Amino acid sequence: MIGKCKAIAHGSTALDYIFREGKLGYRLAFHNLCSREPKTIYEEMKVVSDHNSRCRNKFLRIEIGIAPQDEKKLPVSELMRIAYLFAKRMGLDNHQWVAVTHKDTDNRHIHIIANRISLYGEVYDTTFVSNRAARVAEEISREKGLTIAKEVKAERKHQKTKACPTREQTKQQVQQICYALLDKYKGTGITGHSMFLYELNKNGITIERMKNKQGKVYGLKFSYAGQSFKASEIDREFGYRSLKKNFEPTDREELRKLHQTIQEATERKEQPDTGYQLVPPSRSSISRDNDLPQVQNNIGAVADTIVSAADEVMEGLGELITPTTQGYDYAETAWQRKLRNQANRKKKRGRGL
Repeated sequence: MIGKCKAIAHGSTALDYIFREGKLGYRLAFHNLCSREPKTIYEEMKVVSDHNSRCRNKFLRIEIGIAPQDEKKLPVSELMRIAYLFAKRMGLDNHQWVAVTHKDTDNRHIHIIANRISLYGEVYDTTFVSNRAARVAEEISREKGLTIAKEVKAERKHQKTKACPTREQTKQQVQQICYALLDKYKGTGITGHSMFLYELNKNGITIERMKNKQGKVYGLKFSYAGQSFKASEIDREFGYRSLKKNFEPTDREELRKLHQTIQEATERKEQPDTGYQLVPPSRSSISRDNDLPQVQNNIGAVADTIVSAADEVMEGLGELITPTTQGYDYAETAWQRKLRNQANRKKKRGRGL
């Protein structure tokens, strides 16, 4: 036998539920009540509960489950005694409550709806009330020689691993194969991840992605020899997110070489193939980041020298020569070019910082 208890606010709905036609089995007990129908029972309880305006959850919902093997031992009269004994040990003598049985499931069970406010206006203490109900159900089960839910749960947990030895053997085989391949390809990047999946499939292990209603992947399922296992059953390392992390490259030298190769390919593609280069060919393909600003500064210095020389020539001639031909002002052009070069040089220095 197992017992559950919870404080609720919807007393009227709970009473309608336990007396619903098609579910109701036997009416076991009406304690401190005159009415026999759900609507009038609620009104009678409400008269008492209205004396306390601060309490919100003014009702208690209690469920007592009976084990299938104990149903033949418990006639209606014995179920009635159990309901009274359970309510007494829960401390509901001074409270209003009603108990019925349900027949809507294969296992017989008892429902009790109680008024949390006592006849003296006291509020029933619900601290750890569910644990209290479970303990009372266990005590009554021991006294009457009934099945104890706690012992049944422990027995099932003990027998779970031995219930299907074939499944356990298959699980161990999957673990051995997965660990062997993980050690082989761990830290080898995307290629290793692909080879890991390929060899798993080659060994007869298929991986299926588990998706929720929104279509998002939340886990993996391993299938082998007609058995299916969640990733957590194999090990934590084979989860959907943790599995990918095992293949991330750990060698910094390999990462540096990969970065250098990509950078060299990018520079070759961007640099035009011309007959004359300001930078010597021996240094044009070097991919070090520190050399690029230096080359750019050299180019900028050469351009500044040319522009400065042109400006000095124009200033030395003074008014003897008018640098205007066909409406084009060469002096203004040189001055604008100088300003642009100075602005570009400041931008490049800022990037270097």
